[in-house]
Amino acid sequence: MNKKREQQYRELGLTIAYYRKLRGLTQIELAEAVDLSRTHISNIEAPKVKTSISLDKLFDIADILEVPVKDLFDFRS
Repeated sequence: MNKKREQQYRELGLTIAYYRKLRGLTQIELAEAVDLSRTHISNIEAPKVKTSISLDKLFDIADILEVPVKDLFDFRS
């Protein structure tokens, strides 16, 4: 994975964490809602862990967080 892609995954994970917290959900609650393990959600959100995510799961996460998918790519710098 190249550096730019790593940064994009990092920012995506941080944005997911932002919206999850904004909605008052724990990692466990989000994980159960989208049928992933808490560890996988934690890895997605962790800035130093390289973890990919499928589009299906990304759409599921956006639905649970009640945000348009495009907002998950509106990285806050």
